[in-house]
Amino acid sequence: MLETLRKIVQEVNAAPDLESVLDVIVRRVQRAMRTDVCSIYLIDRQRERYVLMATQGLNQKSVGQVSLSLDEGVVGMVGQRAEPINLEDAAVHSAFTYLKGTGEKKFHAFLGVPIIHHRTLLGVLVVQQKLIRKFDESEEAFMVTMSAQLAGVIAHAEATGSILQISDHTKTESDRKFEGVSGCIGVAIGPAVVMTPLADLDGVPDRKIEDVKAEVAKFKSALAQVRRDIKRVGRSLAKRLRSEERELFDVYIRMLDDNALAGEIIAHIKEGSWAQGALRQVIGEHVQQFSMMDDPYLRERATDIRDLGRRMLTCMQESGPSLSEIEFPENTILVADELTPAMLGEVPTEKLIGLLSVHGSGNSHAAILARSMGIPTVMGVVDLPYTRIEGLNVILDGYSGRVFVNPSEDLSQCYQDIIREENEVNAGLEGLKELPAETTDGYRMPLWVNTGLITDVARSLERGAEGIGLYRTEIPFMIRDFFPSEQDQMETYRKQLEAFAPRPVTMRTLDIGGDKPLPYFPIEEDNPFLGWRGIRVTLDHPEIFLVQIRAMLRAAEGLDNLRIMLPMVTSVHEVDESKKLIAQAVDELREEGHIINQPLIGVMVEVPAAVYQVRRFARRVDFISVGSNDLTQYLLAVDRNNPRVASLYVPYHPAVLKALQFIVYEAHKENVSVSICGEMAADPGGAILLMAMGYDVLSMNATNLPKVKFALRGISINRARELLSQIIVMDDVDKIHMMLRNTLKELGLGQLTRPAIPD
Repeated sequence: MLETLRKIVQEVNAAPDLESVLDVIVRRVQRAMRTDVCSIYLIDRQRERYVLMATQGLNQKSVGQVSLSLDEGVVGMVGQRAEPINLEDAAVHSAFTYLKGTGEKKFHAFLGVPIIHHRTLLGVLVVQQKLIRKFDESEEAFMVTMSAQLAGVIAHAEATGSILQISDHTKTESDRKFEGVSGCIGVAIGPAVVMTPLADLDGVPDRKIEDVKAEVAKFKSALAQVRRDIKRVGRSLAKRLRSEERELFDVYIRMLDDNALAGEIIAHIKEGSWAQGALRQVIGEHVQQFSMMDDPYLRERATDIRDLGRRMLTCMQESGPSLSEIEFPENTILVADELTPAMLGEVPTEKLIGLLSVHGSGNSHAAILARSMGIPTVMGVVDLPYTRIEGLNVILDGYSGRVFVNPSEDLSQCYQDIIREENEVNAGLEGLKELPAETTDGYRMPLWVNTGLITDVARSLERGAEGIGLYRTEIPFMIRDFFPSEQDQMETYRKQLEAFAPRPVTMRTLDIGGDKPLPYFPIEEDNPFLGWRGIRVTLDHPEIFLVQIRAMLRAAEGLDNLRIMLPMVTSVHEVDESKKLIAQAVDELREEGHIINQPLIGVMVEVPAAVYQVRRFARRVDFISVGSNDLTQYLLAVDRNNPRVASLYVPYHPAVLKALQFIVYEAHKENVSVSICGEMAADPGGAILLMAMGYDVLSMNATNLPKVKFALRGISINRARELLSQIIVMDDVDKIHMMLRNTLKELGLGQLTRPAIPD
């Protein structure tokens, strides 16, 4: 059964549209189950009915014509119960409804299983038989497995722009909507530019060309290069291989013949496709065909074809224009399968207005960087056919996490109005730069910023930042091809320290691992968030840690505004060991003639273990800083990069609020200041609660700083504490959100809440 299931899934994945997908399913399942009938009923959302969308065994003329209400028949009962129903004679069941014109009267045995994707019921998969009998447990298990495997395929097929929604066969391709999660609030409208990693065949976007001759020539040049490479490799290995093994290289060469793969690719180019897109299509078709073959030898040839495809793609990409040479359009919305910090630096900042990532979540590292840059971002749009939207106009709604491809004029106008309102609000906040974040009854709240790029400095100072609560030192490491030298690091850090002097600058030591890998220092782990990351890496590599600390200390010479912060700390032993290494670096530099003052040292509270050791840490360090993003992730056991559970990542969860309050209470017992540098501090409602808890400093992205300042200046500290006392005893996240929104509106701060967006 496992092999049968694999073949069905492969065939489904190769199907060009939803109609073909459904046809494959009913044919193959009917054959595998040896039943008389296999049918698929999908929910028509507009009519709220099950529609017979495909069948093998019933009257084909009834497809698309026959339907049931959602509570009608045995099919309706399967959907309502959301579980399999197995009947030996469905016709005698009280819920049975005969569907005229289907010819199902002669069938008795019935097994129906729900098709569910992310808790959403899509339809029902049904098999029927003339015999009066119950399907056995193995058959039921196969159907459940089949349904689970196919749910994602059907959901994706319904979502992609290549097929029409079954609920509305007259619907045009405009206003095609895709759901993700918010990475950074705001709205952006502009053309999509798809960026893919090198040699990623599956990620190559569709593009049309005008100069066919030039594109064919480009492909033939890459083809010739690949042929030469294969012949060279074949010659170099000739003496070490048997004759039958040497023939493999001849097979490769023949595959590239004009009558084989090359000919098909050129034909696609002549139809108007660019070479890389034609290559992806042809290679993909052949890989699918070979993968479905029964013969194991032929099935393995799929790997050979994919290898050839990657080789040709690499040659074409190397001979093509570099990213720095690409002419990006105005109002670029950058689209990627998975956004990386390096990608953000490829597009001129004056042209980049939005970011869209198929994978990742609102709290992945790329999203955090986007917020620091103030770029509207949507993450985790898993159903988006991103390779097919190159050049299309896109609306990116960073408030709701929605993306609209090829929007209508009416919808575009609605969102243009929202952009105008946003600009008006931001313009009204500009006058706050020189004013303190002071409540209506005189309570002063220092507001710092989180940075990582040198471009963040000017933006932060423009918005009135009083210091840096988190400088992400890993970013200079991530945009290089090797570890930066001590001198390189010193020069980078000096720019940050000088720009903010005499204001304090908190530099976090290298924090890699988790969702922040270095391309030249890969960390392969099954569970990276519970693995080798943060201080664990740098203490295992003191040579890396000491070079970085020396660079920081040298950069601060004569400025004395440096604060060093240790990430991912779980034990006092790590703190003690880190302090010894910092002291060693101080002594070394003093011996070398540098005038070095001892910097303030702090730890980040990011894991539950640290929460319950705050007082122990406080006795050893100068300050405590809470990384609320990671702390929320670990407290709730939610991978923030996983779009399947993104909705469970809630900073206002009662457990998170209790932990945040406990940290302040414990640290203040030791008279140690506590800051917070997670995204919760950047939310106006969250900032009010954190101020009420007693946090000494709030650190956030520069974009949100004016909004937070405006919120704090519009409330008294007593009213904030009263609000906290009400919220801290609540046990429902939605009610907490509602109370925060209502409070902001009562205080005349309604413009800081999410705008009214189109449905």
